Amino acid sequence: MKLVRVRPRPVEAPAKRRLSTTERERQIVDGAVQFFARHGFEGQLRELAAEIGIAHTLLYHYFPTKQALIERVYRDAVEARWNPAWEAMLDDRRLAPEEKLTRFYSEYLRDTLTYDFVRLFIYSGLAKQTIDDRFFVLLRERLFPRLIRETRRQAGVTSRARPSERELELLIGLHGSIFYAAMRRHVYGQAIYSAEAPPPGDVYVRDRVRSYLLSARAVLDAPAPRRVRIA
Repeated sequence: MKLVRVRPRPVEAPAKRRLSTTERERQIVDGAVQFFARHGFEGQLRELAAEIGIAHTLLYHYFPTKQALIERVYRDAVEARWNPAWEAMLDDRRLAPEEKLTRFYSEYLRDTLTYDFVRLFIYSGLAKQTIDDRFFVLLRERLFPRLIRETRRQAGVTSRARPSERELELLIGLHGSIFYAAMRRHVYGQAIYSAEAPPPGDVYVRDRVRSYLLSARAVLDAPAPRRVRIA
């Protein structure tokens, strides 16, 4: 009996599903966030399109200019990181100021200062984009006044006067120390404490906040400098 060898039928690769307009736009924006976070805003859109796996012309169909794409990246990767619930928490009179500042900066470090956010923020400053300027406006309008108020409350100061330059610089020093913790991780690849230590939000932030509040009390208790009258 002669055996007949049957050739197996070739398995056809499944057809790629055509993405909807919304899905394609999401693919481009997510790819752009990662691309700019790695290469900076000087990266070319042709290279971005190649990384995503789409035609260069298709990218321009969704975002006619590079600046339009950067604006979308700002909204999705930077502005959207702000949590309005933080404002309600900082306004809650039932919580102590130290608890508020520690809770806020622990969540801010964990949820906002991600790899993409930190690197986009730095590249924005270097490329003279407006991402960092616009986010600083948000901080000055919605965060810093609340932190100054809670700092004064901790020190027993009831004044509602505009913050002095010393108060603001001291607060910016605290804010900068939290950002630097994220920069050490996402730019320099350095861990905060050892791998066995508790998460930074449990130790690092608390230390920074306590040091800040102690310094702020000394600043707020200091007498105002005397003005010398010149004849």
